[in-house]
Amino acid sequence: MDVAGVVAWQLGRPPRGEWRAAASCSFGWPTVIATAAALEDGEPFPTLYYLTCPHLTAAISALESAGAADAWHDLLVSDAMLARRLEAADTAYRAARAAESGGADRTPEVGIAGQRDALATKCLHAHAAAYLAGIDDPVGEGVLVGLKRECTDDRCARAAG
Repeated sequence: MDVAGVVAWQLGRPPRGEWRAAASCSFGWPTVIATAAALEDGEPFPTLYYLTCPHLTAAISALESAGAADAWHDLLVSDAMLARRLEAADTAYRAARAAESGGADRTPEVGIAGQRDALATKCLHAHAAAYLAGIDDPVGEGVLVGLKRECTDDRCARAAG
């Protein structure tokens, strides 16, 4: 199986649109993919960075289930410096999405996780993906602090067969 097949296995479906690996683990498998702002048929696709690593996806899902997204929102409301950092990350995300799409961003009104409000935190996976792809996203950075960054068993190699 090639890298595209591994990404499809990681996601549980083929990835949508044109994509490339934006971050990889030490085993060499994609952990984050970057996609263009529009699909082949022209449909807008605002998710620039998508977390693919099954290990990280499961760990962050557990955090979300435990209420971490709401906790991050509360922290952002109470910490102006953190909020400014996230707003800057959101601006950088929008610029990166336009660059990934050759300068034509079909969804300039939304930022990380398709949010209009830069301080919204509905999807911690999206924030972690942005951080791993090089955006200085304080939520993504904070989410990853307590997590092991990758599995220890190279499960994607087994998927690659």
